[in-house]
Amino acid sequence: MIDVEVAPLEELPDRGGVRVEAAGHRIAVFRIGDDVYAIGDRCSHAEASLAEGEILDATVECPRHGAEFDLRTGAARTLPATRPVPVYRVEVDDRGVVHVFVEEPS
Repeated sequence: MIDVEVAPLEELPDRGGVRVEAAGHRIAVFRIGDDVYAIGDRCSHAEASLAEGEILDATVECPRHGAEFDLRTGAARTLPATRPVPVYRVEVDDRGVVHVFVEEPS
């Protein structure tokens, strides 16, 4: 696993997303209060950036066609998307820095 240091928690936009690229992974990182989620940044329906989507409870709405994805599981919650997006492990260290863990490229 590769440990990707993203940013201090307080620098991430609350109820917003940022895109991170690491080890061939394009990741959307979202903060809702003190909770942080990381999912694949590409909508499984139309390749749009989910980091640019609107947060609705614990889901993100794709900015292109409105498909919603669960931030906890990556599951597609509404059409037109039918396939999930990847989910990544996230930790906030004792300094308040957000880390995302990704698989090493093969």
